[in-house]
Amino acid sequence: MSIDSVVVTIFAVFGQAKTETGSGSQILFAIASGSGADDVLLESKIPPPLFSCFGFNLAMSLTIKPHLHHQNHRMHKPKSTNSRDWTQIYTVYGMEQWQTLLFLVFQATIFSIMSVLFLLYFQPICQFLDTFFLFTATSSTGGGSAARFAAGFFGCVTALSAVCLFFAAGNFFYSSVGLRYEMAQRIVSCVNDWSNVKVALDIGCGRGILLNAVATQLKKTGSSGRVVGLDRSKGTTLSTLRTANVEGVGEYVTCREGDVRSLPFGDNYFDVVVSATFVHTVGKEYGHRTVEAAAERMRVLGEMVRVLKPGGVGVVWDLVHVPEYVRRLQELKMEDIMVSERVTAFMVSSHIVSFRKPDQHILGLLGPGEVRLDWRC
Repeated sequence: MSIDSVVVTIFAVFGQAKTETGSGSQILFAIASGSGADDVLLESKIPPPLFSCFGFNLAMSLTIKPHLHHQNHRMHKPKSTNSRDWTQIYTVYGMEQWQTLLFLVFQATIFSIMSVLFLLYFQPICQFLDTFFLFTATSSTGGGSAARFAAGFFGCVTALSAVCLFFAAGNFFYSSVGLRYEMAQRIVSCVNDWSNVKVALDIGCGRGILLNAVATQLKKTGSSGRVVGLDRSKGTTLSTLRTANVEGVGEYVTCREGDVRSLPFGDNYFDVVVSATFVHTVGKEYGHRTVEAAAERMRVLGEMVRVLKPGGVGVVWDLVHVPEYVRRLQELKMEDIMVSERVTAFMVSSHIVSFRKPDQHILGLLGPGEVRLDWRC
């Protein structure tokens, strides 16, 4: 049996997993810039004392105007007509960072074996602990009470660790395959009209799940447009082109190698710019929580805005750092900034952020004392 078959078999049980978008944990931000960049619509079903526990410090730093009407600007999940089985997705695209998955499964297996050993050999372990740690024996059948407590405690810890590691491995696999495909469909649905899209860009295209989803949408609408996939590795881009041919959208896809912090494209070039779980990896050599890493991520956002045509749409699905993306987009005076509900991916929170670049004629009408925006960071 191949490693692919083993992986698919082990994690098939996670096919029914759901993203955390229930009413008990649903938070929606809608930043409506049509009547002012600071206008914010906030809908929350979480009690205020618990609000800060979810890490949304963005909401606490933004001004919420009381005169705004609380409308539901939701990013609905698309009703996909081309839903696919996990095995099909995995067969075509494989999996990135499979070493991490195998490591988690290996660790979970070790802890599972340890917990079973604690269960089967509980009495001998108690006797060993009683002798080794010189506990006071109070039971002639299996060591002292302190030894029994220690054995039971460590047995429970190993069992819980095994469960957590298996869950982490399942979530990692689900996030890499099933969830990524689902979120790609949702990202595509954030763009209302694909028939007028001539050129689109996928930053950090990786295996090409989002890239091919965009290409498929262009093909469905009969558009003559193309989508460009940008990645750091030339080997990855070649592999992505092969998957595009497998999906039957090879004529709509172009891939190239490049630095996302300085995109090799001119200003106002793309109608749509998208990215999926990539921006947070930029600057990781400095550490994710450092100022330098944050500056690198903001630089990527600035580049996205720079290459986007006036009136064009940008959509980013990313982990953890979404609040700082929203702040940066507000600083760049983007319009129609929308943030989706929370979705757990790779064991952390994630959101989809969509925005629209203001039309050129709005930027051109500069009054006295106004400053023209520079899209570069």
